[in-house]
Amino acid sequence: MAQAKKGDKVTINYIGTLEDGTVFDSTLEDECDHDECETDDCGDDDCGCGCESGPMELVIGTGELFSQIDEALIGMAPGEKKTVVIPAGDAFGEYDQEKVFTVPRADLPEDLQPVVGDELVLSNEDDEELGVAVVEVSDESVTFDSNHPLAGEDLSFEVELLEIH
Repeated sequence: MAQAKKGDKVTINYIGTLEDGTVFDSTLEDECDHDECETDDCGDDDCGCGCESGPMELVIGTGELFSQIDEALIGMAPGEKKTVVIPAGDAFGEYDQEKVFTVPRADLPEDLQPVVGDELVLSNEDDEELGVAVVEVSDESVTFDSNHPLAGEDLSFEVELLEIH
């Protein structure tokens, strides 16, 4: 039976989970809670609720997923499954308290009415953008967290090789 190698185009299914068993991404439609996703662009890499629907095609070694998944696919045969654990430092980084900051309300647009849990994109005078989550709101200020939603989380992927093209 054929075994996958670097440079091969393959089709896979995967389920990505956190240590507590929470599914954060999956190619299997039944595994993800799409109600958590509030926008149509939720499949991007910056969202914590990706959930592609249907198998994924990729070329091994091109970095479309984490390098540890590419490495695990090498030598696999169609129908084979592996579990790959990616430590937080190799995934979205360790949680960095320095990426949590507070802005006085006077420095924010008047029409901004943030609520804890909101995900926003802030920009400065140079049009540099920063994705943030609102973590605290008071009459005087708003506290934002610019860590990736999965920062500090070890990720576990159950990967199944479906086909080598």
